[in-house]
Amino acid sequence: LVEAHPKRAAVEIIESRLQPLPWAQQLTVAVAPTKHMDRMEWMVEKMTEIGVNRIIPLLCDRSERRELKVERLEKIAVSAMKQSLKAHLPIIDTLTPLRQVAALMPEAQRFVGYCDPSVPRRELSHIYSPHNDTMILIGPEGDFTPAEVSLMLEAGIVPATFGDNRLRTETAALYALSACHVIDSAHSPEH
Repeated sequence: LVEAHPKRAAVEIIESRLQPLPWAQQLTVAVAPTKHMDRMEWMVEKMTEIGVNRIIPLLCDRSERRELKVERLEKIAVSAMKQSLKAHLPIIDTLTPLRQVAALMPEAQRFVGYCDPSVPRRELSHIYSPHNDTMILIGPEGDFTPAEVSLMLEAGIVPATFGDNRLRTETAALYALSACHVIDSAHSPEH
């Protein structure tokens, strides 16, 4: 600490070390923002605590929210990173149209949580391959439209279910991210 003052402080960095992530792969969650911003903020906080590389706010046809203050979400992520003793701050993108997101990470395993039972889906825990780059897409509170589902299927995104319960947007995102970490942990060399 070079200068201490009640309203500010100055520090000198003496040493820095690269802190590797506790997980090997890229974990990306693309999720439609919730209507109530406090739920979105809570979700970003919890995803940061659990461990995520990138959060992409997803703009869908039925999105309740069409504008988003990424700076506020970044501040929440910084706070969550500090609280959880993580040395990794996730990238938080600006609100991005589904069509653009569907083209991202074609080499990764990509899953979409979708509620309509007419689209054949399998439980995420049965189709997730541990330790591989992953993108999970979660739709808005009104779910994806049939046209959006067709777009994702054509892009090679695999429909998944997260069990028998219909989950809120933020719950589905946290469930899917947590499931990836639990499966990865169960398949780590220590087990």
